[in-house]
Amino acid sequence: MRNSPSQSHRTSIQAVKSRLALVSLVLSAAGLVLVGRLVHLQIIQHDRLAAQSDKQYLRTVEITSGRGNIYDRNRNQLATNIRVESVYADPKSVADKTATARILARVLELNPQAVLKKLKSNRHFVWIKRKSELNAVEKLKQLDLVGVGFIAETKRYYPKRKLAASTLGFVGLDNQGLAGIEHFHHAVLKGRTQRTVLEKDARGRFLWTTANAQDLNPGKQDVVLALDEVIQFIAERELNRQVKEYRAKSGLAIVMDPFSGAVYAMASAPEFNPNNYAAYPPHIWRNDAVASAFEPGSIFKPIVAAASLEEGLAGPDDIFFCENGSYQIGKSRISEASNHQFGWLTLRNIIAKSSNIGAIKIAQRLGNRRFYDYIRKFGFGRRLGVDLPGEASGTLRSIRQWSGLSLASISFGHEISVTPIQMVSAIAAIANGGVLIRPRLTQAILKNGVLDRTFEPEALQTVLSEETSRQMINILKSVVKTGTGAKAAIPGFEVAGKTGTAQKIDPKTQTYSKTKYLASFVGFVPADAPRLVILVMIDEPQKTYWGGEVAAPVFQRIARKTLRYLHIPSSLDRVFVLDRA
Repeated sequence: MRNSPSQSHRTSIQAVKSRLALVSLVLSAAGLVLVGRLVHLQIIQHDRLAAQSDKQYLRTVEITSGRGNIYDRNRNQLATNIRVESVYADPKSVADKTATARILARVLELNPQAVLKKLKSNRHFVWIKRKSELNAVEKLKQLDLVGVGFIAETKRYYPKRKLAASTLGFVGLDNQGLAGIEHFHHAVLKGRTQRTVLEKDARGRFLWTTANAQDLNPGKQDVVLALDEVIQFIAERELNRQVKEYRAKSGLAIVMDPFSGAVYAMASAPEFNPNNYAAYPPHIWRNDAVASAFEPGSIFKPIVAAASLEEGLAGPDDIFFCENGSYQIGKSRISEASNHQFGWLTLRNIIAKSSNIGAIKIAQRLGNRRFYDYIRKFGFGRRLGVDLPGEASGTLRSIRQWSGLSLASISFGHEISVTPIQMVSAIAAIANGGVLIRPRLTQAILKNGVLDRTFEPEALQTVLSEETSRQMINILKSVVKTGTGAKAAIPGFEVAGKTGTAQKIDPKTQTYSKTKYLASFVGFVPADAPRLVILVMIDEPQKTYWGGEVAAPVFQRIARKTLRYLHIPSSLDRVFVLDRA
């Protein structure tokens, strides 16, 4: 029996409703799953996913900004910073790594394989080249390589190039002080290291999202040196001229104020450019004025003379028998330099003519203990605390280690090693009235351009009385007037000083060489009211090796030009008014 039409219609509607209910149930279930997933992602997994996203699109790098400047005493800039750009890449955004590596290597002058290795790393950020040349960076920017970007940084720059390089030192890639003033005052000069967040754009390049390395550096500090760039230039030019003329191994010169200890110049030859220090052998970076010690030779004789005068054991005109050029001490025979044969000499002439045997006779009056004590008082055998890294103390053996020949050898500058900064400081003590002053390179610290602190002269020890100082000044004037230092004379000024010619130890034989010498001159001017004390050392000159011939002329030229620069009048410039009454 067939259903009626109305009954079939009702059955069809029921089936549709059932299917709709099923679909609705399925959709509701799917909705619940979707909502649950969204809740899971948005709330439960939010932090993890956000971090993962940041990892892909954000990068935190450390950039060091604004290292302090270095100035000379007149605020002339010796070290500063320039803007540069560093090249980086996001390896995951670089599609053709081989081609990109080849282009980067060509433009930046790098090894292609080294660059490719970086691009194959499983990281989002790698440095390609830090602090690149600007023209290379511009070329890369024009190429617009996918996954390659640029970050602004600062680079240390020395505008005077080689000037005072061994004193200033240099910095590393991250502006860390590695040598010289840069190293000694790194804590003062160092810039602020800031964490910078970079966001990646559609081409895989990271963009700045915080202030870059050129931001103002809160608390920025600069260093003002005692160096004078003009005096430094004079010293370097004259020193290099002599080193070249005499084909010497090296040379150095120090110019210092004898009363304040302020170092106006500290020159070394050969030189190097700190803007490209890696292009030079490391031994050239060393500042021999403070870091190396030498047997001083005859420039040490004023020390034994001053000690004898101070102790009242001799006077300037006391006479000593100088053995006619040959003196037996134990099993050793000591001779004068250049086979000189001196008989009776005053103490004054022992220094003026640079008699080795005369110096021994003076030292014998002192004896081991008193001589040793004065050597220490003058600052030898210990660090003076100069504001540069790597200061050497020199070598002064304890009296217990002295042989029967030690007193004699040390009296004329053998069997002892001293640093140039020690030697110039000791002669400064004779010049200034008898006080050993700590040598100093730093004049002041600036904070945000304003004077923050200054460095005042510091007396280390009183060595001599003013009377002994005056006596020694007159004795050292005779060296230039009538003795071995004639080529240090400056028209219109009285000069006091001492020549030195030290035989060097042959490293092969461990005996004194007959061909290698250290020529030196140390002196001060004007003698009776000294403004400058200057030491010059020329290592292994070739044509002649006498200190009076090789080093004294350099002293003369540096002193003469510096006196003129400082407007210190000579006797030739003075106007005398005659009383006609």
